[in-house]
Amino acid sequence: MDTRTKYLGLELKTPVVVGSCGLTSDIDKLVEMEAAGAGAVILKSVFEEQIIYDIKRNTHVVAPTDNYGDSYEYIAQHVADDSMGRHFSLIREAKNRLSIPVIGSINCYSYENWLTYASKFQEAGCDAIELNLAILPYETSLSSDDVERTFSQIINTLRKSITIPISIKVGTYFTDMAKQMQQLSWMGIQGVTMFNKSVEVDIDIENETLKNASYLSTPEQLYNTLRWVAILSKKMRCDISASTGVFTSDDVVKLLLAGAGTVQVVSCLYKNGIGYLRNLNDGLTAWMQRKEYDNLQQFRGKLAVQPTDKASVAMRTQFMKYFAEIV
Repeated sequence: MDTRTKYLGLELKTPVVVGSCGLTSDIDKLVEMEAAGAGAVILKSVFEEQIIYDIKRNTHVVAPTDNYGDSYEYIAQHVADDSMGRHFSLIREAKNRLSIPVIGSINCYSYENWLTYASKFQEAGCDAIELNLAILPYETSLSSDDVERTFSQIINTLRKSITIPISIKVGTYFTDMAKQMQQLSWMGIQGVTMFNKSVEVDIDIENETLKNASYLSTPEQLYNTLRWVAILSKKMRCDISASTGVFTSDDVVKLLLAGAGTVQVVSCLYKNGIGYLRNLNDGLTAWMQRKEYDNLQQFRGKLAVQPTDKASVAMRTQFMKYFAEIV
């Protein structure tokens, strides 16, 4: 069975990709992932807040100019470069030891640092960059137009500044998901990852404090990803990488049938170990053999909403099948 595919213009042996996570920050684990059958790896995101934290921790000040005066900017830049240097070392070593594509990931909140970090990742040797655009409309002063404008500005700036393929990783917080994703795909990016997993908030009722809920996704979250991949895969001008809720080889098959170009896995590796990648790939090839498919192109997108069809009608049909028992 031929499971080769292209993603972001890169050649992959399999559509099963390891998504950005703590596991992809360790070179030995990256080597293990390739041996277990990963088609590509997306390195752990570099968070701008982490760089700022390193600066504050190493300068030991809250009001930096009080202690360092005019030299603070130089010192802060040195600390930032040292912090980033660890990420660049990982990229260079991964490119030296792996034959599969190595994709960088960044998550910023300052407009100028999207460009700074992306350019440096390209210089370090990344095959592509995934922009983890976790811009959520928490503030009442922030409108959907503001969020969309920010997306457009970041993408337009990076497209003019770097030459490696660009993918964006988005959440589900859009008032017009279908239209917005299609418009973003027209901006010259090579891929969209659906979806990033926002932090779930819980409450500790004994200490009366906020805390994080589980950082892993759940199998039930697959269905939202599946729906949007099926709706959009035939209506976008770039690849879709499906993420969140993927735990079995059946999930991989479903997302490919819906039109995904690749399928990203994280939580199932935390639960089952990196070697579980073999199970996912073996399950995919076994299904293809049973269905007599020779390659992915023969069935990818077979169950996607077609470009000439209305997604609302397709989804309404499924709704009526369930609730009104209309077959």
